[in-house]
Amino acid sequence: MRHKRHGRVLGRSPSHRKALLKSLTTALVLTERPDSELEANAPKVKGRIITTLAKAKEVRPMVEKCITIARKGRVAELAAAAEFGTQAERNSDEWKSWRKSEKYGQWVAANAASVTARRRLFQMLRDKLAVSILCNDLADRFADRPGGYTRIMRLATPRLGDAGTRAILEFVGKNDRVIARSEKPDFGGETAPAAETESAPESSDAN
Repeated sequence: MRHKRHGRVLGRSPSHRKALLKSLTTALVLTERPDSELEANAPKVKGRIITTLAKAKEVRPMVEKCITIARKGRVAELAAAAEFGTQAERNSDEWKSWRKSEKYGQWVAANAASVTARRRLFQMLRDKLAVSILCNDLADRFADRPGGYTRIMRLATPRLGDAGTRAILEFVGKNDRVIARSEKPDFGGETAPAAETESAPESSDAN
């Protein structure tokens, strides 16, 4: 019995299990990398990986946590840029004067939460490209969504070899299914005549 034991062991040691969850989370995030970064092993569908059902259920909380951290850091970054930042080009005279002004120190202090979020994500994933995608792309995509960034869909066909149950783990909002509902035919704007109700004649008893 596994009383008060949270999560699945997945037949691995603790260190091996943590490395597995980290690699699956990184793999899911890296499917959203730009086309210029794609290699020969480009994903068939962006924002989607296929793994076993047990692994997908264990990876999902880690992915949700990473996106939540990235969202909080992105909010702090945008607020600092709007209040104390500058739109000047880097290494220009205006940018250099901004670096020497008091606003630069205020911008650094206000942007500390964003830097902390990026460091936490890098500590969890150990991949700079994945951290960049989380903070720049996924954080903006899910800015108005309070949670539930991923979905799990069970596949009908098992895995070859051991017949393990497979599942799709993907981000919501991009590969959503659109249900096409049939429309009623239009017969030239004519409406069917209302059915006339005929009342039965009242029968009178002859006395």
